[in-house]
Amino acid sequence: MSSDPLHLLDGRSALVTGGASGIGRACARVLAAAGAKVHVVDRDQPGAELVAAEVGGWAHGVDLSDPDALDTLPTDVDVLVNNAGLQHVAALHEFPPERFDLIQRVMVTAPFLLIRRSLPHMYARGWGRIVNISSVHGLRASAFKSAYVAAKHGLEGLSKVAAIEGAPHSVTSNCVSPGYVRTPLVQNQIDAQAREHGIGADEVVERVLLHRAPVKRLIEPEDVAELVLWLCGPHSGHLTGASVPVDGGWTAT
Repeated sequence: MSSDPLHLLDGRSALVTGGASGIGRACARVLAAAGAKVHVVDRDQPGAELVAAEVGGWAHGVDLSDPDALDTLPTDVDVLVNNAGLQHVAALHEFPPERFDLIQRVMVTAPFLLIRRSLPHMYARGWGRIVNISSVHGLRASAFKSAYVAAKHGLEGLSKVAAIEGAPHSVTSNCVSPGYVRTPLVQNQIDAQAREHGIGADEVVERVLLHRAPVKRLIEPEDVAELVLWLCGPHSGHLTGASVPVDGGWTAT
């Protein structure tokens, strides 16, 4: 594999879920810039098509909560980025069971099925990279986010199993675990918290979202994507089964 970042992934294919916006879009961009042909997967078909057109890849409008829909996706991918996610905030005793189930299907079952479908190709080629976009909530818990925390903890465990099984085939599996990233999902939380507390958006970010993080700035999607790219590079073969926090020091406190 070339160490030139412009040719790092020449001849490789990648699949990125939740690729129409936020971290997924940033990942599609950096992987394509490194030479990969990228499958952009998102429930938002027009959004996926825009990103795919930008990076010279393919768009797939797929609802990841539907296992049958996953059968329409390609299996011959060398890099799999499980990024798609959603959030719901409610106290445990009021949390809608159907919403809890949906979040598990999108954020745990779908990554499992995609890993399962991709591994035979990776094993046959003797190389593969699985990067699971987890969260600081895969390592820590917050109140009122039972489904999201449970799903991210599940994803962390799944990633470790894939790392152990993939090791003899030079397939790595890692989690990238960001804190609060400047994405539409987080912006929705900021807006909701601002309304609830009657304060401005900047105050929400510093006092509510980032009160446990020493670095009081939202993380940019591009910063997460660059780490994803590094995990696909020539110096990352021994880094597997890990969870790399990109959290402004949250988990250090």
